[in-house]
Amino acid sequence: METVIAELREALARAGVILPSLGLNPVSYAHRTMPPLVELGRCNTETARRLARALGER
Repeated sequence: METVIAELREALARAGVILPSLGLNPVSYAHRTMPPLVELGRCNTETARRLARALGER
């Protein structure tokens, strides 16, 4: 799971997007029947714009 988060963090950084709260959701990780979730967290409006632009380029 940490590998996936690291890959996402690196891909976002290449697009100029930093999500400080990016990490593993601890509640879902402890759940037995649900797969673990990645917590994207909150970001400021400039980061949201960068993320929208990065997604729009695909």
